Amino acid sequence: QVQLVESGGGLVQAGGSLRLSCAFFGRTFAEFIMGWVRQAPGKEREVVARITPGYSTAYEDSVKGRFTVSRDHAKNMVYLQMNSLKAEDTAVYYCTATSLSSSMEYWGEGTLVTVSS
Repeated sequence: QVQLVESGGGLVQAGGSLRLSCAFFGRTFAEFIMGWVRQAPGKEREVVARITPGYSTAYEDSVKGRFTVSRDHAKNMVYLQMNSLKAEDTAVYYCTATSLSSSMEYWGEGTLVTVSS
């Protein structure tokens, strides 16, 4: 089984930055598309960013130019650098891993990001 452990959430002022980290355990990291999904209070989950094993990336429109997703195959880690944070970025952020072979998806427990305006 895949285990994902997020870290790096917290409280930040609007305009500030945070970097989320996600450690991947249990399977071959290079066989998974990694992503970040967030859920704000009272709102549906939305995919914030994804990165393939070949480093292709995709972003939700509202975070383009502010967030950067990256991965380190040597450390089995994925990161989300969040800059110019806004109050509307406040949410629980989940790390996800999607198997290229089976499409099975795994989720971490989430880390809370709170942006004060």
